[in-house]
Amino acid sequence: MSFYTAINCMDGRAQEPIINFIKEEYNVLFVDMITKAGPVKMLSDPSRNNIETIISCIEISLEKHKSRGIAIVAHHDCAGNPISDEKQKKSLKQAVTFLVNKYVNVSVCGLWVNKNWKVEKI
Repeated sequence: MSFYTAINCMDGRAQEPIINFIKEEYNVLFVDMITKAGPVKMLSDPSRNNIETIISCIEISLEKHKSRGIAIVAHHDCAGNPISDEKQKKSLKQAVTFLVNKYVNVSVCGLWVNKNWKVEKI
């Protein structure tokens, strides 16, 4: 079995596009979905936020499911991180940097779900 880890917003509109994209893009059968309201906000500045539950879930996915990589997701019209799309994308890049530094031997990508609910790599 093959897995990929996604740290995604709890917003249901962002779930299916991300799962479908990751399955196709990374050729995996399953996506371990870690959801929070606006997780990019949390991971873009981990010193200010309580991120232990996210980290714990990532580690379970990597260790127990042998996840092939980690995607951090932000999306248009996020109620958990109600800032402009451009600021969200900037936070997304900061969250990617944090995860790349924390998980040096793991592939990490940033994904943006646009206003048409299509996924773009950032």
